[in-house]
Amino acid sequence: MMDKYYSNGKLLITGEYVVLDGALSFALPTKFGQNLEVSVLNSPVIIWESFTDIKELWFQAELKLKELSDLSTNPRIATLQKILLQAQKMNPDFLSDGNGAFVQTFLTFPTNWGLGTSSTLINNIASWAKVDAFELLQKSFGGSGYDIACAQNNTSIQYQLVEGNPVINEIEFQPSFKEQLYFVYLNQKQNSKEGIQLYRSIKENKNVVCQEISEITKKINQTSILIHFEELLMAHEQIIGSLLNITPLKESLFKDYFGAIKSLGAWGGDFILVTGNEDTPNYFKEKGFETVVPYDEMILS
Repeated sequence: MMDKYYSNGKLLITGEYVVLDGALSFALPTKFGQNLEVSVLNSPVIIWESFTDIKELWFQAELKLKELSDLSTNPRIATLQKILLQAQKMNPDFLSDGNGAFVQTFLTFPTNWGLGTSSTLINNIASWAKVDAFELLQKSFGGSGYDIACAQNNTSIQYQLVEGNPVINEIEFQPSFKEQLYFVYLNQKQNSKEGIQLYRSIKENKNVVCQEISEITKKINQTSILIHFEELLMAHEQIIGSLLNITPLKESLFKDYFGAIKSLGAWGGDFILVTGNEDTPNYFKEKGFETVVPYDEMILS
């Protein structure tokens, strides 16, 4: 018998960084995600295989349950051990009957896209172990948890940490200008932990910024006019750029682009959101950015 689990990928449209401090943020689950399949083994060992979107094996490990706490020198294996150990602490019945497991995971997006390789894994393991995914995230990778919310929801969400607890509101985001929205991959995967460390190193009071971004989130979810949407994106870029002391991407790389450009997630990598038209893919491809995904091909709706 095989148990199967699936989690959605994610894109954070507003609130990058400041979501950690309680800003109201807007996130979208993607049509891409990760599957996890588990079969029982009649021996106390976990055999783990992870596959890319093109079915190439990119990670494998064999873990003896009795030695699970003896962390490997291989960072990826050690990370997996820590997640499984934490899940066991949260649910002592997990992997406790003497049987092992044969586990296979399958991404449906390229590993370098940054759509949530870790968050989809955490959510799938939490489902398998019957534990709270938000708690498992906090006790393993850390972060705001918006990516877990996207993993679990099939619609657009507003996400906010209130006194450290996730508050999730499903919303309908069906703007008339959807066909003019694109996601462009910047050819490099950004380390979100490094981005969070940079943000955490900023000591100034972030309350005003959080309030400003929260207001932008509310307005973005309400606007039906493209030019207003673009103005909100650009205002968001200026606020976060000023906070981080980083020049927004449109100013630094794409000054001649005719539409609006907004960084997503950890600045400097992964995807950006751009507004445009049928000429948009050619513009970015001519600059060496081959992956340009229309909104409806990326986002669950």
